Amino acid sequence: MPSTQSPASEPAVDGVPDRALRADALRNIETIIATATRLLAVDPDASVNEIAKAAGVGRVTLYGHFDSRATLVREVVDRAIAQTEEALSQVDLDGDPRAALGRLLEASWQLTHRFGALVVAASQALPPEGMHRAHEEPAARVRALLVRGREVGEFRSDVPIEWQVSVVQAILHGASAAVHRGEITADDAPFLVRDTVLAALAA
Repeated sequence: MPSTQSPASEPAVDGVPDRALRADALRNIETIIATATRLLAVDPDASVNEIAKAAGVGRVTLYGHFDSRATLVREVVDRAIAQTEEALSQVDLDGDPRAALGRLLEASWQLTHRFGALVVAASQALPPEGMHRAHEEPAARVRALLVRGREVGEFRSDVPIEWQVSVVQAILHGASAAVHRGEITADDAPFLVRDTVLAALAA
């Protein structure tokens, strides 16, 4: 049977029920991660002090949940990878490979723009294998579409496929930087990314 114990009868610290303390801790963790994601997406060098202040918690509280800046960045990157994978898994990749790649590029741009400079923060805090993992799943989708497009003559096959994957990634990150510099708008970026990549890949 479900427990009928009231919150007031739970173990308490300074009169605060343990359940409430756990809920506060979870809220703090989620706030810290969300704040770190937002700040690191704009400034990859955002400090622990800046993140704690923007999250409305003290340094002691932040370090109580994350024992180092690298640990916090790792958690932020893990969340970003999971959210990216979930979003890209919803993209329809069936049918014509050129049209499917166009849809994937537009979705990928939105995620690249959302997480912005987080990739720079990750490269500073994570080992090479961690960075490889961050790029591998999105790259695998692009690679699979390139293979399909080559087989039906949609995409050029006279250059290495890994070079084409690198070009796609460079254009995505370049567009994100261009938006931050004010050279293009965030509304125009997904279509510029799509058309530029597809033109570069065309057979």
